[in-house]
Amino acid sequence: MKTTLLIMAAGLGSRYGGNKQIDHIGPNGEILMEYSIYDALAAGFDKIVFVIRKSMDQVFREMIGDKIAAKAEVHYAYQEYDSLPSGFEPPRERTKPYGTVHAVLCAKDEIQEPFAVINADDYYGKDAFVAMADCLHRMAGKKEAAAMVAYYLKNTISENGTVTRGVCERSADGYLSRVVETYKIKRDADGVIKDFENSPSGVPLDDDALVSMNFFGFTPWYFETAEKHLLDYLKNAPGDPLKKEYVLPTLVDQLMKEVGLKVEVLSTHAVWFGITYHEDKAYVSGELQKLHDAGAYPKKL
Repeated sequence: MKTTLLIMAAGLGSRYGGNKQIDHIGPNGEILMEYSIYDALAAGFDKIVFVIRKSMDQVFREMIGDKIAAKAEVHYAYQEYDSLPSGFEPPRERTKPYGTVHAVLCAKDEIQEPFAVINADDYYGKDAFVAMADCLHRMAGKKEAAAMVAYYLKNTISENGTVTRGVCERSADGYLSRVVETYKIKRDADGVIKDFENSPSGVPLDDDALVSMNFFGFTPWYFETAEKHLLDYLKNAPGDPLKKEYVLPTLVDQLMKEVGLKVEVLSTHAVWFGITYHEDKAYVSGELQKLHDAGAYPKKL
């Protein structure tokens, strides 16, 4: 069985102020997703699917895709408006992609096996890929099964602005029981992590709450059910038609409630860090340098 990693790299990076998916972050000019790919290959992944925009195709292949093709099977999928489900016409003024549910769905013709999903602009840690690779093999032959690598909220916020996180609850048997996409999270002046979406004073959140960073594992069943849910969302969900997005934590929570989707929460010692704002780059670059210095990675990937 192929062990497949889907990398979502089509986002616009509006808060970052540029195309962070292909920005040079590592000490030798490495792109952040190169660390995820390096760790994934070491964990046994042997197929990589990149979800990008067509306008990125040439530069993306030159910077990273062609290098990876020498080491693993590589496929491309394109997140564009012509890849939306039939029966929906996006507003002419819309320029923003429709979110991570759509991003994964764009790869339906490239994947026929259990697969993992990650963001291009996050660092997930070696242990996370080992745990997910093992879980994907356990998921083979199943339909309504999924997995998620969880991280502590306190380790995933930015000092440079608010972030969005899928705040999770886990049942006693180790499965996900609830995940809520939560917006405008940051520490207040007293150091308390709060959700400022619906309250000017903020709603306190637990530092040790588990959160989703979009590191999910799915079976191909995802594609048939996601297409139906995405079409319903596009037609019926409230919100600004020029900005609303359908995201993976929201879909996963719906599927747990509607069809009893079982989502295994994978516990690891992995440490996450990532880039939301341009000011985050210096911190992430410093953390990557420490990993190279400690021997976790070779001098140059």
